[in-house]
Amino acid sequence: MTPTATSADAPIVVAVADGSPAAEAGVIVGDVVRTINGERLRDVIQYQTLVDEPEVELEVDRGGLERSFVIDKAPGAPLGIEVQSAVFDQVRTCDNHCSFCFIYQLPPNMRKSLYLKDDDYRLSFLYGNFTTLTRFTEADLERVITERLSPLFVSIHATDPDARSAMLRNRRGAMSLRWLDALLDNDIEVHGQVVVCPGVNDGDELERTMRGIMDRYAQLASVAVVPLGVSKFSHEETMRFHTVEEARRVVSTVEAWQERFHRVLGRRLVFCADEYYLLAQQPFPESDVYEGFELHEDGIGMARTFQREFDGEVATPTGTQPGFFAWVDGAPALAYRAPRLTDEQVSEVGTTPVTLGSTRRPPDPETPIGVLTSTYGAKVIAPYVASVPHARVVPVPNEFFGGNIGVTGLMVGEDLQRTLAAEPAGHRYLLPDVCLSNGVFLDGLSPEDLPHPVEIVPTNGIALREALAGSSKRTVVMQP
Repeated sequence: MTPTATSADAPIVVAVADGSPAAEAGVIVGDVVRTINGERLRDVIQYQTLVDEPEVELEVDRGGLERSFVIDKAPGAPLGIEVQSAVFDQVRTCDNHCSFCFIYQLPPNMRKSLYLKDDDYRLSFLYGNFTTLTRFTEADLERVITERLSPLFVSIHATDPDARSAMLRNRRGAMSLRWLDALLDNDIEVHGQVVVCPGVNDGDELERTMRGIMDRYAQLASVAVVPLGVSKFSHEETMRFHTVEEARRVVSTVEAWQERFHRVLGRRLVFCADEYYLLAQQPFPESDVYEGFELHEDGIGMARTFQREFDGEVATPTGTQPGFFAWVDGAPALAYRAPRLTDEQVSEVGTTPVTLGSTRRPPDPETPIGVLTSTYGAKVIAPYVASVPHARVVPVPNEFFGGNIGVTGLMVGEDLQRTLAAEPAGHRYLLPDVCLSNGVFLDGLSPEDLPHPVEIVPTNGIALREALAGSSKRTVVMQP
């Protein structure tokens, strides 16, 4: 007998597209989907497979009453339902205790979802989250191979078993990379990541990790080498900032291994995050080094991407590169892939957004412009902004997180309030949308809470160039 589905273990319908097959059949918001074609659902991956069929039979719970719908549609056509979660059974949480985990470095009293530590291969496939594979099983491997759940994203950190186990503070960390072997042997595309902690897995240990990748994991699609981020809330004495010399050694190590990989494999495979070049006070590599900018989301090649976009070398922005299934019918947007503005902010005319170039008069070209960005972002974009008359960069120090946190995506309302309060009124202030998720900052404030109006601009060089020229059709003005 099939157990009754509840909101805890079954998808809840949160939106139904007008005119869609689901809407015409009578599915409504609030319905709890018990089964599709007789199957209980684990996640939106299984959901998408089932709703791709030309005939879809839904059993739903509506206020305690069971309802059934048989929906005929074209094969592969969207059903028209959005559900509340990507995983319906239970998100597989992380049982590692990494000293460098940023979730342990968050301040108290932020929204609950920010404290969830997942280690779920399904979220890796769906949204590009990194998994350590310490909770991966034979059944998971069989499903990944059978259903071709590719690409996946794996946190490596160190290939030496003892070093990796120590970093993850989990004895299973010593052996869990055997799953990486199995995935690669079955032609699953995998992207790796190494978070480098000074005095822990840099220096000789980083060299050993590179050798391990060459010897055992050369089939990896890419490896991102990123620096440790330390907030003022970290209680780990061993976690500290890189010195300039340490950053330079990491860059030198990676670049030397890029040459080896290129010579042996025909591709560079491993790449340093842009932060490393800023920390090392060295210029960014040329565009061709990044081999297509596949690691743009990991902060690798973002500076060169911005330069190419701002200078008009490319016609369209690189943008977010989500997991393969992020587009699926029914999958909710999560984290930084969530909409930058809420539906209310997008639709509410007259009080919040005004689209430049349509309902709003183009701005006065003599009006001074301040481009709000992080301390790292300021180092990247300042030369380009300086080329525009009356424009300047307004760096926003991250006092909310403190430490060495200086990336734009972690800017919060509290720091923006303080920075803007010291800036003159009547200027145009441009804010990159990457620091927003569903219209709010990480600290729960919104653009309407800022002391001056801001224009929210997509985080790419094309949009910034257009906004500085006053011609962007993608810029949204937020009034306090």
